[in-house]
Amino acid sequence: MQRNSYPDIIHLAQGFADYAAATLRDALDRKPGAILVVPGGNTPRHYLPALARCSLPWHKITVTLSDERWVDVITEASNEYLVKKHLLAHLPENIPFVGLKTEHHTPFAAIDEIHQRLENLPLPFSLTVLGLGEDGHIASLFPGMNPELKTAHYCIAVEQPIAPSPRISLSLAALANSQNIALVVVGKAKRQLLNHLCQHPDPHIPFVWLLQRSQSPITIFETDTV
Repeated sequence: MQRNSYPDIIHLAQGFADYAAATLRDALDRKPGAILVVPGGNTPRHYLPALARCSLPWHKITVTLSDERWVDVITEASNEYLVKKHLLAHLPENIPFVGLKTEHHTPFAAIDEIHQRLENLPLPFSLTVLGLGEDGHIASLFPGMNPELKTAHYCIAVEQPIAPSPRISLSLAALANSQNIALVVVGKAKRQLLNHLCQHPDPHIPFVWLLQRSQSPITIFETDTV
């Protein structure tokens, strides 16, 4: 695990963008296509535009999501909305994008369709970008879930009370099998949590599950200030 600390979110965004661009170029040197997994939340709006400014063969890069709230994708609560606004809107048209929302009433009914979307991609993921919740959650894998859950799907459905709203998330196995993983940690509280978990791995915390399962490098970008 490599940790990179920055004085503020502006410097972090540029450092992350440089790393992500180099990682994707390396992936494309070895395969004809690459897969970029990005998260939702507030922090990506700072670093996704920096990544969009990087000169990359974007038509060879498929963008998808680490997780999604079960809401309409045209609303601000949607991770797809965020990624389209802060990344895809700044790129050439028709960049390959795979969303995680369907017309199904619940994410549980949508698992097979979403799994099929992901299965059609040239897996494993080239670069998976994640955030860290103040409770230690990653994607929509929350404390209280079963880390030993076995699933043949690349995604799982999550419902209340574990999650604030019904969600779909990439599975722990799919995340851990990524060729490269980046974790963006912003704010003193989250950095303190990160320090604690690195020193005292709590088996109930999803970030720790990822540390224990991943065979690939995890690169952390962190700052105290937004």
